[in-house]
Amino acid sequence: MIAVKRVVLDVLKPHHPNALEFCQALSAAVEGSTVRVAVIAVDEKTESLEVSVEAALIDFDLLQEVINKMGGALHSIDEVEVKNEPSS
Repeated sequence: MIAVKRVVLDVLKPHHPNALEFCQALSAAVEGSTVRVAVIAVDEKTESLEVSVEAALIDFDLLQEVINKMGGALHSIDEVEVKNEPSS
């Protein structure tokens, strides 16, 4: 099984929810995750974020769904780490 372990994303989001709420929602969606959000740029209506998510297994589709539900848009996948784990 190929497991996604880490992703770094470029995300554009509105000012609300704030970075803390955004980070908490992403972490809640991915069990056992560590999520880091850095605000890269701010304009009148939006913020550009660098989002790093690490976990034993990341459901990328679920992560993207949570970003969209909070009004965010995924601009790019900047880094990815996967591991080929033996099936049980």
